[in-house]
Amino acid sequence: MTYFREFRLSWTTLLGATVGLALGSALNHYMTNLFAPALIADFGWDKAQFALVGTLGLASMFVVPLWGRFTDRHGARLSAAIGFVVVPLTFLAFSLMRGNIYEFFAITVVQHLFGVLTTTLVFSRVIVQRFDLARGVALSVLMSGAPLVGAAVVPLVGEVIDAQGWRAGYRLLALLSALGGIAAVALVGRRPRGGTALERTAPSITRAQFAALLRHPAFILIVAGMFFCNVPTVIVSSQLKLVLMESGAPGQVATWIVSLYAVGVVVGRFASGLALDRVSPQVVALAALGLPALGFLILASPADHPWLLAGAVLLVGLAQGAEGDIGAYLTSRTFDLAHFSLVYSFLIASMGLAAAVGSVLLSATLGATQRFDLFLLIAAAITIAGALCFFLTGRGQPPRIETSTEVPAPSH
Repeated sequence: MTYFREFRLSWTTLLGATVGLALGSALNHYMTNLFAPALIADFGWDKAQFALVGTLGLASMFVVPLWGRFTDRHGARLSAAIGFVVVPLTFLAFSLMRGNIYEFFAITVVQHLFGVLTTTLVFSRVIVQRFDLARGVALSVLMSGAPLVGAAVVPLVGEVIDAQGWRAGYRLLALLSALGGIAAVALVGRRPRGGTALERTAPSITRAQFAALLRHPAFILIVAGMFFCNVPTVIVSSQLKLVLMESGAPGQVATWIVSLYAVGVVVGRFASGLALDRVSPQVVALAALGLPALGFLILASPADHPWLLAGAVLLVGLAQGAEGDIGAYLTSRTFDLAHFSLVYSFLIASMGLAAAVGSVLLSATLGATQRFDLFLLIAAAITIAGALCFFLTGRGQPPRIETSTEVPAPSH
């Protein structure tokens, strides 16, 4: 099968997965920044307390491997359907809040628990099974849906919040998520024109195979790399507008710079996807994932020129756009695809743990200094550590680990 023929045969699956990933729980990654100032002002919440929202990802750590195994056994379509029943309802629930921050936390926990079924855990699985030669670019297309939607919808939602209030903004997100879920479930899992099987589901995995997986150096390094690269994400997921305003950017300018971050993520993902299909993923990881460090250092500096702040945010977006592609690509090339979601679930769990650690660290540094500078310096250092972990996966590792001999790896 040729490079472009993979796209001709499976473009509907790629479209459905991209729409689903963009309009699921990932919406909150870009939108919480917009709601944060309005919620804090309306309800009088403390910034340091609000920063703890990132710790709520810990709730999903214990269910993510179960959802991963569920997806491997029952397929992406059913898994996505469950996720898209719950996620729009959580956005609607946000719009009905009365002002207690623990109510906000509780809804966020529910969204984390079920929203994982609208993430790469589910949608990357169908992509790596349908694409081989073009896997890097296909993963880039998939993961670019969320930042593209973010770039387009952030200004729209921001205007709705300014004109009609944050409750109307959350209701708009509920509608968008519901429509995206319908499209995703309708398209994901359809039989390609070539008439091949819909989706390979997973056979059993023995305890010995599972234990060997958890001990393998490549698995440990990939999980650690995802952890380190995601500790700073609390900044871009819920605090970026506040950081920019603290640096001197007016509210409207800060909103547009937030949307520029989403554009940077898209560019970074396509660049990394093209590179992954042609260059060693370890080299791509080292080159791409070190970039956020420079962006974080600029944001921590006294610089207040809008163009310099925009450049820093763009650098963070360019590099963090590569991180998801690299993690999924390395997982698919190293482990049996039949168990992809199970293996990838540990990467998702490490991301949740990283978000929690980052939120606690941010809350502590804000409580001590009332500024973001110290956290941004720590973020720069820990991002470089994550890039090195990904790079080291290519040192002395075998090319592939089969967790099962019952289902062969795909060949073309």
